[in-house]
Amino acid sequence: MLKNIFLITIITFTILSGGCNKSNPIENNSSTNPPPQNKNGWQLVWSDEFNYNGHPDSTKWTYDVGNNGWGNKELEYYTRNRLQNARVADSVLIIEADSESYNGSNYTSARLVSTGTGNWTYGRFEVKAKIPFGRGTWPAIWMLPTQWTYGNGGWPDNGEIDIMEHVGYDPEVIHASIHCDNSNATSTLRVNDATAAFHVYAMEWSKDTINIYVDSTKYFTYINNHTGYQSWPFDKDFHFVLNLAVGGNWGGLYGVDPTAFPQQLVIDYVRAYKKVTQ
Repeated sequence: MLKNIFLITIITFTILSGGCNKSNPIENNSSTNPPPQNKNGWQLVWSDEFNYNGHPDSTKWTYDVGNNGWGNKELEYYTRNRLQNARVADSVLIIEADSESYNGSNYTSARLVSTGTGNWTYGRFEVKAKIPFGRGTWPAIWMLPTQWTYGNGGWPDNGEIDIMEHVGYDPEVIHASIHCDNSNATSTLRVNDATAAFHVYAMEWSKDTINIYVDSTKYFTYINNHTGYQSWPFDKDFHFVLNLAVGGNWGGLYGVDPTAFPQQLVIDYVRAYKKVTQ
């Protein structure tokens, strides 16, 4: 997710009224998928198919917790092991943001990370998801470095890869981005049913390029110019981050509609593949 407020200056979208209606919580969203398997040129090495019920699998996911704004002035409190905010039911993972008073915040949500068991350098990464709507929502499917070893030991020196971001005031516009010391590269793609249907948000990452897709449509490419970590810190392990933020420098640029909540980021599966060597 974008970390610096100066990045907001690139956003010139007009608020669309269609994203501000209250929705009912989504409880039955599973879709029919073939069993996870190797693809042409790719070997499956890690996945969560969410074929169980209850808390997210603790052998695969941990939580980031708190209400410190997360570098973006976000409004939610990210909770831990709270089924209201993160649960698996009907073969999907549901990350839910609610309007409620909790530990000094007016909203709750969840932020799941695969730091403990899912860390990779290069590969293909897929998340099949249905995203929420409503002014003030800011869902993200992204990756952060597991070890922060470059430059100042922080952001953006160590990099960030955003496979999918969406802001509720600009419905159905999907963003893919990378952030590093010398670049904040972004592309967008309109997906007209992104809030109504599941789509596969995917990245293919090699030592030379990062390509990002919605389903089979590639709409973002970033190329390694081999000038050092300032332009390419993407040569070490990264892990998944799945979250639904409320407000913030970007998501809350035009305020938050409290009547739009609860809202849910619904995830059908998460998969990681490694390239098959010939």
